[in-house]
Amino acid sequence: MIKLERLSNRPILVPRLENPWERAAVFNAAAIYDQGLFHLLYRATDIGCHARYGPYMNSIGYAVSKDGVNFTRLDKPIFSPGAAPQELRGAEDGRLVKIGDTYHLTYTGFGGRFDGDYRICRATSKNLIEWERHGVVLAEPNKDASLFPEKINGRYALLHRRYPHIWLAYSDDLATWTGHQIVLSPVENTWQDGRVGIAGPPIKTRDGWFLIYHAARKADNSYRLGCALLDLHNPAKVLTRQVEPVIEPELEWERVGFVPNVIFSNGYAVKGDDIYVYYGGADTVIGVAAMRLSDIQF
Repeated sequence: MIKLERLSNRPILVPRLENPWERAAVFNAAAIYDQGLFHLLYRATDIGCHARYGPYMNSIGYAVSKDGVNFTRLDKPIFSPGAAPQELRGAEDGRLVKIGDTYHLTYTGFGGRFDGDYRICRATSKNLIEWERHGVVLAEPNKDASLFPEKINGRYALLHRRYPHIWLAYSDDLATWTGHQIVLSPVENTWQDGRVGIAGPPIKTRDGWFLIYHAARKADNSYRLGCALLDLHNPAKVLTRQVEPVIEPELEWERVGFVPNVIFSNGYAVKGDDIYVYYGGADTVIGVAAMRLSDIQF
């Protein structure tokens, strides 16, 4: 059974009161290991990240590390709210891949103008700091989206979440997406019976695309992470799916925060045989856990 091992019993990134844009919460980070460094693009809010706390604003900050645990971060965000009509309340929950020499970030643009005013958006960069926005990817209420890190059968592939399932779609130009089909669904009367959505981008292995995903339980809205293996040539085909979660809220800062009992991941960094999984604890702080690629055996 695959399990994630925490690399620290304390959060590795916490809010900074001196910076208004990240004074309340830092969580749900996109991640990548590239050019000898670990990079995080993390979500931050000025007040609690739930409607009951008020009209919070989202930003995305940048942090970098040599060891994957101790990070240095910029004082100013790389994505600020209000930069585009769909982002009046900011960008949320990015997922990051590198295709060729270009970084692609898919994220949720939160407008907050009406119920359901959130859309998947995409931006590109050459250096992870300066970004070009390409606007809305799917013109529908949708979240939890990531590109695959390479084309599949000559086409771009995208995982996304039409509630409450994980879906797959294809595109020739990164603009028009077709062939939508369900990949994973909730499992009744289990820890994942409410809804499911991807964590970070799928990881290519010899045996298939390894996918870590989050799931919520109906009874208490608690979040855990699970894992599955998808076919390399047809990722809509689930080869196997682990019954038990790979990690669940146990530490105090994973159980207590703005949204209690939540472990939610947006990304992982692969260095050699090691996978560093970054996750939000209770939608308030960021933690890290790890596993090995060589441990992916179902």
